[in-house]
Amino acid sequence: MTKRELVDQVSRKAHSTKKGVEEVIDVFLSEIGRILSKGEKVVLSGFGTFRVISMKGKTVKIPKTEKLVTIKTHRAPKFTPGKTLKRQVSR
Repeated sequence: MTKRELVDQVSRKAHSTKKGVEEVIDVFLSEIGRILSKGEKVVLSGFGTFRVISMKGKTVKIPKTEKLVTIKTHRAPKFTPGKTLKRQVSR
């Protein structure tokens, strides 16, 4: 599902305008990114938890070229699904 499809579906179910729903989704995603960038976590009860993890630097080999590439230490977002979401998906 694309963002546009999500906006269409939510606007129909919420009986709201597509523009209004798109603005809410944009602000929602922006706020999650802002909070994660500060190193904090976002917990959405039943849905899941967004958090930041630290990835250690390492050297990897690109199989096609056999070239060694160094990946620097960095932070990355991680999502852990909640119980309700897991149940919905496993049905």
